[in-house]
Amino acid sequence: MKIETIAIHAGNVTSADTGAVIQPVTLSTTFKRDADGGYPGGHIYSRISNPNRASLENVLAKLEGGAAAAAFSSGNAAGMAVFQSLPPGSHVIAPDDMYHGLRNQLKYLFEGILTFDFIDVNDMAALNDYIEDSTALIWLETPSNPLLKITDIRAVVEIAHENGIKVVVDNTFATPMCQQPLNLGADMVMHSTTKYLGGHSDVTGGALICKQKDDWWQKIRQVQEFGGAIPSPQDCYMLVRSIKTLPYRMKGHVSNALLLAQFLEHQPKVEKVMYPGLYSHPQYNIAKQQMLSFGGMLSFCVKGGAEEAKKVINSLKLFTQATSLGGVESLIEHRYSVEGPDSKTPKNLLRVSVGLENIEDLIEDISLAISSL
Repeated sequence: MKIETIAIHAGNVTSADTGAVIQPVTLSTTFKRDADGGYPGGHIYSRISNPNRASLENVLAKLEGGAAAAAFSSGNAAGMAVFQSLPPGSHVIAPDDMYHGLRNQLKYLFEGILTFDFIDVNDMAALNDYIEDSTALIWLETPSNPLLKITDIRAVVEIAHENGIKVVVDNTFATPMCQQPLNLGADMVMHSTTKYLGGHSDVTGGALICKQKDDWWQKIRQVQEFGGAIPSPQDCYMLVRSIKTLPYRMKGHVSNALLLAQFLEHQPKVEKVMYPGLYSHPQYNIAKQQMLSFGGMLSFCVKGGAEEAKKVINSLKLFTQATSLGGVESLIEHRYSVEGPDSKTPKNLLRVSVGLENIEDLIEDISLAISSL
């Protein structure tokens, strides 16, 4: 099946009893055993498995071309499950502009348990230099948040696998519609399903998808089951529902983002635009080679500093100033003020989640805001 068909059918289970076309929400926390003590429905207890979560995990695995998926209560919980699955003393290499929520996990929750280095993972010579005997994982985030850096997944995977190291790719910005890291050699993919997969800013969740169901994946499953950071049946239902429109929503996000990026690139009061679909992007050729399309996220730097950036935000009417991304509504954020003093994000940078409004309205709104400078 093509990906649009997978999105609609792989997460849905029709009812033979009622004929319902859409799978119901199963709120039961526990499931009846048969006379022999078995579980004829395949479920024991909802922390372990649930029909709605099974449907969500099935469609996620198929969208990414993976062997299996595990759904979590948030993207951070999914990322933490990866770190928790590593043996104590393992060394992790991560991007120097890693998403601050996961970076803070490593720095503050795994200090003394794991060792880690935040480096420019696009510098292959430096990457080789940082590999240790205890290095167990290279974490990638491409496109990165919020600098929209593109990392050559194949090149990193080649180095990692030569040294027996696993590679996980945070594919939240791209989604399976725009990039499929498992097909590029990665061992696992992470998503904050809160974002594009949910698509309506009303569900929090996360997911991991593996290339193969090996011993490491069984450890991930143990973390999911024993830790219990799982999404509710209602959240799983909502995500399955939203994923059905994901391929077509992403076409709109990508189209709007490219047109907005091209407009911003020609504005005299804009210092720099970061969008992998622009020829001016330093890794445009890599993005073109490994991405199916360029995504719906962009960042731009206004001329000036934090005050000028905030002035633009406060002049907007259609773009909502809010954290998060991937919803049908356009969001904008002064990212440095969220990430804190150790952030590598420029103080004049604005991160934009380009929504599905009419692009002419979005361009007019942002044009008027920039003209206020």
